[in-house]
Amino acid sequence: MADLSTQYLGLKLKNPIIAGSSGLTNSAKSIKELEAGGAGAVVLKSIFEEEIAFEYDDILKEAESKGYDLDQFDYYDYKIKEDNLNKYTTLISESKNSVSIPVIASVNCVYSHEWLAFASQLEKAGADALELNMFFLPSDFERTSEEKEAAYFQTIEKVQKAVSIPISLKISYYFSNLGPMIQKLSETGIAGLVLFNRFFSPDFDIDKFEVVPSNTFSAPSDLPISLRWIAIMAARVSCDLAASTGVHDGTAVIKQLLAGANAVQVVSALYKKDKSYIQEMLNTLEEWMTAKGFNSLADFRGKMSQARSSNPAAYERMQFMKYFGGKG
Repeated sequence: MADLSTQYLGLKLKNPIIAGSSGLTNSAKSIKELEAGGAGAVVLKSIFEEEIAFEYDDILKEAESKGYDLDQFDYYDYKIKEDNLNKYTTLISESKNSVSIPVIASVNCVYSHEWLAFASQLEKAGADALELNMFFLPSDFERTSEEKEAAYFQTIEKVQKAVSIPISLKISYYFSNLGPMIQKLSETGIAGLVLFNRFFSPDFDIDKFEVVPSNTFSAPSDLPISLRWIAIMAARVSCDLAASTGVHDGTAVIKQLLAGANAVQVVSALYKKDKSYIQEMLNTLEEWMTAKGFNSLADFRGKMSQARSSNPAAYERMQFMKYFGGKG
């Protein structure tokens, strides 16, 4: 039997498939089902810094409209944050008591860094690691690209001072110089990078004149973006790499491992199928390994990374010259 175990963030995983942060990981009951379905680890549903801020803003707006003295509402700011934190630390502790697989806490970060004061409490609640989901919208015209990039390093430095558990950073591909940025982030002392996070995509309801969600779930066609960058960066980073977005079957898991990923995060496929679908993906991986004569993931991880490729330019080619070149 092939050995599917892997190391990610210094944690021993029984297999490389991680149930990513989502509504599927927002309760201990659901997380227990994910473990039964085969997950090697789970990333808890993110606690959103901006959700806490918006909730407080809504209370202030209502109070102001009724003519209340706003000075008294400092207590509510504290109370809202405390309640949200208590719910999340309870989720961590209940999940840890329910499963034997690693439980990774997740914080969706924006600029204020107010949640940094709570980071140590997530560790105390039992989280095995902390994933920082960071994305500063390119449409923010108030900050330069240098300021946005600096915020990543500032946040990492502060979190490293607050916790001793492994830290991973989940980022987007919206950087002007993506490769060097990934490399620099990996050299900060973080344990891992997740490539890449997925965002709300807007669409228009042309009858109601409303902004509505578009493509809520990822599609298999989304795989090449992370596949390319996992393959390019696999031998160029100083931390683990996890692949995310577009992983919808066992074949996609194999591809990301061949590119050089230590682990693979899955969400949309589990919504579309079922939590137990993880086992089907693992079966595909194990059957393929047996057929190819691989005994462990280390036997083939990174085998098709750019660093080990006989045609490294293939990962950087931007045009479909081979298919659409035409003959004069």
